[in-house]
Amino acid sequence: MNEGWFAKPVPVAIGISGEVHNVSNARQAVDVLAQHWPEEGTQKHRTAHRICLEVLHGMKTPAQAREAFVEAAREADVLIE
Repeated sequence: MNEGWFAKPVPVAIGISGEVHNVSNARQAVDVLAQHWPEEGTQKHRTAHRICLEVLHGMKTPAQAREAFVEAAREADVLIE
């Protein structure tokens, strides 16, 4: 199964203490979106989760997953820019 490596990691601050995670691939993004996301259920969250899973199955590109993940992180106010 493809890990879906991103061209550049996406830094996000999640958890109670706002711990910084550098998400480097679609597999990590799926884990963060499913286990550690502050605002689950929004359209951007669901889209990012779906696209990241599709990358793992070879149906989308890592660039598409990264873009969707960044948009979801920005919406959830966890993206470190």
